[in-house]
Amino acid sequence: MTTYKHLFGPVPSRRFGRSLGVDLTPCKTCSFDCVFCQLGRTTNKTTTRREYVPTGRVIEELDDWLGSGSTADYITLSGSGEPTLHTEFGEVLKSIRTAGRIPAVLLTNGSMLHLPEVRNAASHADVVKVSLSAWDQFSFEHVNRPHESIKLRKVIEGLWSFRNQFKGEIWLEVFLVWGTNTVFSDVSRIAGIAKAIGPDRVQLNTAVRPPSEEYAFTTPKEDMHKLAELFDPPAEVIPEFSAGPSDPARTNEEEILAMLKRRPCTPGDIAGVFSLHRNEISKYVGKLMREGLIREIRKDGGEVYYIGILERDISHADV
Repeated sequence: MTTYKHLFGPVPSRRFGRSLGVDLTPCKTCSFDCVFCQLGRTTNKTTTRREYVPTGRVIEELDDWLGSGSTADYITLSGSGEPTLHTEFGEVLKSIRTAGRIPAVLLTNGSMLHLPEVRNAASHADVVKVSLSAWDQFSFEHVNRPHESIKLRKVIEGLWSFRNQFKGEIWLEVFLVWGTNTVFSDVSRIAGIAKAIGPDRVQLNTAVRPPSEEYAFTTPKEDMHKLAELFDPPAEVIPEFSAGPSDPARTNEEEILAMLKRRPCTPGDIAGVFSLHRNEISKYVGKLMREGLIREIRKDGGEVYYIGILERDISHADV
């Protein structure tokens, strides 16, 4: 099997079925440092746009993957950071669209859409999934912890401008952190902003994978459905992806669980052993934690380890 440097998956996605990921930035190069991020704290918080990875090489890998007869439901520009920070992400989208077999998706926090060149490049996607989880600058800074130069007002203006020029579908994700941005009056304000933008879909999400901060609590399912009614039309509560018994995802989960029962591992350890992207690891680890099969241990330095739950007491496991 060919190993790619800038492609990962296809991985199971709650929104996009089997999705091939395209990673255009070094790990955790982002304009936000969201408290709920599944990949941990942002190590390079920036608004600097440049060609972080070689565009030609990314397109070569995509051509090779497509030429091999591989299939997926979508190809998504996502990965380890904010893809619109890459100055040539539009060329990658155009390459996917030119192939014509699989829809192209851009996953973005929307922070760069106030720039005309970014909006023009993003217009090459079939679907653009953007995020909006705050209603004012204070909540924005608390939940998303943006680069100091980014203001929520400008982000919303960028989203509105993009909606007016984009002919494809815009899916708006609202990430709900229990007790942080889940008060009905606050979510109603987010719903009002969403209605003004006019996305094709509004989707409510919450922390079902281990988040960057321990206090980014999961919003209960019943509350998610109540909050969804505040949107007009009502928002979707994103369902869990469920792997079947013969699905490759199930095989990965079982192999990861077997390793964690032998020794504690960091996400980087797991990624290295199985040659998987950190996004893939977060999906499998999150599912195993929700099933009560593994647990998370955070060391004083902030490093995270995962360990398989055994019959013996593991509360003082040596990691």
